[in-house]
Amino acid sequence: MTGLTTHVLDTASGKPAEGLKIDLYRLRGEAREKIGTVITNSDGRVDGGSVLIGETFVIGEYELVFHAGDYLRACGVTLTQPAFLDVIPIRFGISDVTAHYHVPLLLSPYGYSTYRGS
Repeated sequence: MTGLTTHVLDTASGKPAEGLKIDLYRLRGEAREKIGTVITNSDGRVDGGSVLIGETFVIGEYELVFHAGDYLRACGVTLTQPAFLDVIPIRFGISDVTAHYHVPLLLSPYGYSTYRGS
């Protein structure tokens, strides 16, 4: 399997983060080109599996922008103003278009972690 996937888990609730908006950008120097927006499903994943696949899956630098504050507020979490974590950008590079890139996000109101998954 090739392409880019993501998975968001809400570590505070112990559940997948359903309904979290994620924007995907391709970076070209200082410019950001928006590729699209997806919303996580009941499993915290993207319907159809991939965020980026096929002809759009090319070598380059990318940014996933997770709208964590909106998700947390929709779940009834009371956040400070401004929220400690609101929008979480994760920048990464794709260097091999024959590979699978998985960028998961483990999220709580006051922390997050990510890694290159499988």
